[in-house]
Amino acid sequence: MSAPRFYCPPPLPPGGNHELPPDAAHHASRVLRLRVGDAVQIFDGLGNALDAAIDSIQGKHVVLGDLRAVPVRAESGLQIVLAQAMCTSEKMDWVVQKATELGAAEIVPVQTLRSVARLTGSRAEKRADHWRNVAISACEQCGRNALPQLYQPQELGTWLNAMPREGGGKYILLPGGASSLQGQPRPQGRATLLIGPEGGFTADEAELARQAGFAPILLGPRVMRTETAALAGIAALQTLWGDFN
Repeated sequence: MSAPRFYCPPPLPPGGNHELPPDAAHHASRVLRLRVGDAVQIFDGLGNALDAAIDSIQGKHVVLGDLRAVPVRAESGLQIVLAQAMCTSEKMDWVVQKATELGAAEIVPVQTLRSVARLTGSRAEKRADHWRNVAISACEQCGRNALPQLYQPQELGTWLNAMPREGGGKYILLPGGASSLQGQPRPQGRATLLIGPEGGFTADEAELARQAGFAPILLGPRVMRTETAALAGIAALQTLWGDFN
């Protein structure tokens, strides 16, 4: 059984002892009921990790010792950017969690005309912080040492306006008349996948994406839910050009 993993904000110490952050300490001592001498692993979200052992537990404080650098990398060689149309909070949490596990490097929530949920201002900031915590938990579970970059929700048109200046493969999932992902050339640089809301993109939104360089693709003959399409698309990218092959 692998050692429990905990996120610790950077920088990680080069040696000596290190105290777990309060939330991680609570989880280690109260939920997992770890004891002195138990092995753990900590990571900083930037790609670095350390093996360690619990040195002491005093109330809410958990101190680690015997710190050793971990050379293992769990990041995909394909930089995948998922642009996910806003959906219900439960579905968005699920998409962020599973996209993190599948290796997405960036997750961009976009607001479309048919998005069920729309967030602005402080609500958008709080939701972005919540998604970051979801991603942290997913990294702790799946072995990633680098957190995906998570953005606050932004309007689809605003986000697309910046896309023509960026290279790499760009794909929008559209039903009917689209080509398969397998028929696309291997992306040079990033692979950006744009997924629509429950009701799909409007014709104007799809045209804006095409003008920004997005190739319409189809993942089989069936119509998938938005959260299913996002994860199927990432898995397909990883299988063709990433670390699934």
